[in-house]
Amino acid sequence: MLTAAKLETATLESINPTTGQALPSCEALTLDEARSAIDKVAAGFAGWKATSYPKRAAILKAVAASMRENKHELADLMALEMGKPIKEGVAEVEKSAWCAEYYADNGEAFLTPETLESDASHSYVQYPPLGTVLGILPWNAPVWLALRFLAPALMAGNTCVLKADPNVPATANKLVECFYQAGVPENVVANLAVANSVASKMIDHPKVKAVSFTGSSKAGQFIASQAAAGLKPAVLELGGSDPCILMADADLEKALDIITLSRMVNAGQSCISVKRLFVEKSIYNEVCEALGERFRKLKCGDPRDESNNLGPLAREDLRDQLHRQVSESIEAGARCLIGGDLPSRSGFFYPPTLLVDVKPGMTVFEEETFGPVLSVTPIDTIDQALELANDTEYGLGASIWTSSQVAIDRAIETLQSGQIAVNGIVKSDPRLPSGGIGKSGYGRELGPQGIREFVNVQQIWIA
Repeated sequence: MLTAAKLETATLESINPTTGQALPSCEALTLDEARSAIDKVAAGFAGWKATSYPKRAAILKAVAASMRENKHELADLMALEMGKPIKEGVAEVEKSAWCAEYYADNGEAFLTPETLESDASHSYVQYPPLGTVLGILPWNAPVWLALRFLAPALMAGNTCVLKADPNVPATANKLVECFYQAGVPENVVANLAVANSVASKMIDHPKVKAVSFTGSSKAGQFIASQAAAGLKPAVLELGGSDPCILMADADLEKALDIITLSRMVNAGQSCISVKRLFVEKSIYNEVCEALGERFRKLKCGDPRDESNNLGPLAREDLRDQLHRQVSESIEAGARCLIGGDLPSRSGFFYPPTLLVDVKPGMTVFEEETFGPVLSVTPIDTIDQALELANDTEYGLGASIWTSSQVAIDRAIETLQSGQIAVNGIVKSDPRLPSGGIGKSGYGRELGPQGIREFVNVQQIWIA
């Protein structure tokens, strides 16, 4: 007979956010089974570390090919499990395949030993892998966020255990199948299909040598403290309340198109999307009206229908939290130009919502809004905009639109965030490091910096 603890983790239950109906459950690992899975992957570390860079690269390129062959199935599973529009899902898989290829092509060069002068006849630094790395990942980009963890860690010679969010179990299972079909040994990558309560125990597994986490700031604090207690390095990519500054001398049509795209991609469920927009007063009314026109044209519906721009939010509680934030801000004096109401339809949809005249202290200014809600605030000067942009506990991304080089230089000097976009969208790119400061986390993924997070920076001194 199963114990209560075993019953709790026997299956992973998920809800189709488009309909609000339950999806077929997925079998979950018990605590003992999860520990055994980690033991198996840890046992594969020596062999994978000994695999040459060219062989690892060839396998990663095969992974990319396998993902592309299965991109429509992966996109369909994402649409079913977390509501991502099908065309966005296909693009996510393509980007993830590119990430695998990028590290296949560049990983060895990024980890080339570096000679450093000293009193030795030869002294240098090399970058051997740490061992088995645990990746605890969210639901909002289940393929992309997995690859930006897996591709550099595997190319460096680590083995990996992937713990996907319980909302997307079928997507995670299919993704790992793609790895196995491409020739990745089963003792090199494993999917830990476990409840969150079991996953937290995996951080303490003695054979887990490092942790990568993407998710909320609150959860990140717990994971950071648990990893630190075990003296294990961690990379945390957490929430964001990204500011965007729009000056009167900007290319407004292009800026407004990109701001709308940034805020509405994945139904607004993106850490690095524009959430707080600061607009110079001379163009404020024009901008608010133009954004309203763009928001009204967005079509919200079944994410498997390619004619729709937005799908539902991933869970009912996320929609309810977003509506609370909007309602509290309106009560505090923000004006709602479009949206802001709970739809009566089935599923967890929320309309594109534009809140203007937002001030510090209002909920949508102070908290991260994870959904299709944009707050707009008028500003007099670039210095006022920069002060308001930095008035947050988060520090993931930031952007500015202007043709003034003086304003651009001032923004680059002043904005406190992990990345800054000038006259463009804040995005993740395999070639560039991604991460934040403050409540947005620490460490970096992607680029040459990302692959060096889970290696031993090892000094060699030869007499």
